[in-house]
Amino acid sequence: MLDETSDTDDTLLVPIANAETADRQLETAIDIAADRSYRILLVYVLDVPSQLSLQDGRRYLLEDHVEDTLAEAAARVESREIPVDTRIRLARGVSTGIVGAVDKHDVEAILLGWRGRPPRQGVILGSHVDRVLRDADCDVLVQRIKTPRPDAVDSVLVPIAGGPHSGFAAETAASIARRNDASVTLLHLLESDDPDRSGEDAQALLADAAAEFDDEQSVERALVESDTVAGTITDWTSRHDVTVLGVSRGGLVQRTLLGTVSEAVGRHAAGTVILAKRYDPVPSRLRRLLP
Repeated sequence: MLDETSDTDDTLLVPIANAETADRQLETAIDIAADRSYRILLVYVLDVPSQLSLQDGRRYLLEDHVEDTLAEAAARVESREIPVDTRIRLARGVSTGIVGAVDKHDVEAILLGWRGRPPRQGVILGSHVDRVLRDADCDVLVQRIKTPRPDAVDSVLVPIAGGPHSGFAAETAASIARRNDASVTLLHLLESDDPDRSGEDAQALLADAAAEFDDEQSVERALVESDTVAGTITDWTSRHDVTVLGVSRGGLVQRTLLGTVSEAVGRHAAGTVILAKRYDPVPSRLRRLLP
């Protein structure tokens, strides 16, 4: 469990829904926590309907297997010598409970699980995931969990488009690659209808991303011309075990913008895909001023 005397300051929050999703999220969470000396906080959110008080929700809705699932997940984390704690939160909605845990426990980043289901009207990744992406005051990683991550991660793909989200994706990929001794490919696409972006600018973007990696890590830079960005990236994912992708600018976080590159790749990529959103405190503060 969490050691209050530990030198570890930052916390990675991993919401757990069931044993299957926990299993598929934990390897990535452990890689990140071990590489960055994070604590892991495992949280199960019990969604209590308005007809019940929160106390009655715990009494009538909380099932015994929840504590067992959290205990098994915590034991797995502890076996890797990573500080861990568990919490059961009662809330009026799963996303409300997750965002509340971020505020209460001073969380640095969240690793969410996403099943990759088809979008619905007004919903991009899922109502809970969308709300956490929009409202959480921390970095957010969304891992598609409809398939398990390979036991051995040999190669990681990082599409680079520039901006803070791509930088966060590169940082995350660096942690996963270091823990698995995996090679990394940094991919940037040049579009023919974007004459303002030169090859020199693209090489500078790739160089900035490569700076996130250690000198001894195997990092390849790939510059490819393509007019079908999402499709080309998806094709490249088939060559790699894990893909880490920064969310598209203006997309994913805004529900009205569907069909973004990050959403399309996240939904159709081969293997394991992780979407990365860097926290920007300015929009969060502005949201609080809106009615």
